[in-house]
Amino acid sequence: MAGWFRRLLPKPKPSSGESSLNSSRSASSSPSSSSKSLSPPSGASPARPPRPPPAPDISASGSARWAKSYDLCICHSQGDLELVLELVSYLEAQPPALRCFLQLRDAAPGGALLSELCEAVRDSHCWLLLITPGFLRDPCCQYQMHQALAEAPLADGRAIPVLKDLDRKDYPKELRNLYYIYMALKESSFRQIRDTVVRYLQELCRSSSSSSE
Repeated sequence: MAGWFRRLLPKPKPSSGESSLNSSRSASSSPSSSSKSLSPPSGASPARPPRPPPAPDISASGSARWAKSYDLCICHSQGDLELVLELVSYLEAQPPALRCFLQLRDAAPGGALLSELCEAVRDSHCWLLLITPGFLRDPCCQYQMHQALAEAPLADGRAIPVLKDLDRKDYPKELRNLYYIYMALKESSFRQIRDTVVRYLQELCRSSSSSSE
């Protein structure tokens, strides 16, 4: 009976302190207007990160690539000629059809050997050093390696050492500051060589375009 009578009694009005406390609780539990403004409207997609600039077209006429006759000069021993012919065939067939200097094919008949090697190094953007046991025994390979290092002493990606059939301890000390490609599987190594040269040419064209603007 007492409980029934108590329900009929009017509820006491909250005091001013309780009223302000309740209003502050209500305000704190609801999101503020500033937080509402930060949330995206319904159906709106979130902001996308900026797209990276497109890679420059290294085959475009007038690009810095054409400043030299060759994209890649390949330094190798005569014992590795068969492998080099496979590599050159791959690089020249895959877009963007890299221009390779191959001594057996591209040296001028009657030209002095060392002069031809020096000219090939100077007229190529990149140099591949196929380092094998035969390479280490060949004085001409050693000479060409030192010519390449003299052309790019800061190791800016132009010299590309490729190690094959050698232990790491036999890696030439002159190249210790350069990362090398270890040729285990030909297909993946050929692709890695191609990507390395193309990346250098893209950076070359990009920097050349920026400096001319």
